[in-house]
Amino acid sequence: MALQEEDFETTGEYFFQWRSYLPLAMAVLFILALVQFRYPFADRGLNLAWDGGCLAVALVGQAVRFFTVGFVPRGTSGRNTRGQVAEVLNTTGMYSVVRNPIYLGNFIIWFGLSLFMKSVWFTTVIVLFFTIFYERIIFREEAFLRQKFGEVFMEWAAATPVILPQFRNWRPPSLPFSFKSAIKREYGTFFAIITTFTVLQLLGGLFNSGSLAIDPIWVKLFIFSGVLYLTIRYLKKKTQVLATENR
Repeated sequence: MALQEEDFETTGEYFFQWRSYLPLAMAVLFILALVQFRYPFADRGLNLAWDGGCLAVALVGQAVRFFTVGFVPRGTSGRNTRGQVAEVLNTTGMYSVVRNPIYLGNFIIWFGLSLFMKSVWFTTVIVLFFTIFYERIIFREEAFLRQKFGEVFMEWAAATPVILPQFRNWRPPSLPFSFKSAIKREYGTFFAIITTFTVLQLLGGLFNSGSLAIDPIWVKLFIFSGVLYLTIRYLKKKTQVLATENR
């Protein structure tokens, strides 16, 4: 193995294992951006439109994740951090148009969050950081998949782009879409998105006007997402309502 490839695999494995703690690493950058935070419009309606647009971008990323995991079987697209795991190779559904739909969704979510900060330097740093971060993780994951699935992986990788979707490649998924599976896997991500935007709204007001005032719309949205999160978590942990076979 070439020295550069070894370095990419080592770094990628490290990033892969610690990817769940990425928000903590981003906190420092968010604080730096908040120091310079200013609302771009004096009008409440325009400010809400901007913030709502940023949230909409992030929810597009959530939708990509939701649509992806609703088709995949158990043992793939997981949240494992101790090492690479893949019982089967996903090559249909979203995985037929892009090799890394989950990471694409994550990138869109973070891009929406970065736009909220209304800072060119901050958005630029986020884009560059995630480009390097996911490049290394993808390199490590694909080295594992190439070793495990051999020629099958090579043929799929040759026909499927890494991160920019090519929709004409669409192949119907091998399993039907499962709303239960998608909800069970993604309810936490939705709550995290709404919570992050709500916290940024509070801190933005603090740095901008010196108060913790927040628009009632965001309060209602946060309460709704919190109730939804607790309800789904209860159903997942205490009942079989969201149970699905082979998911």
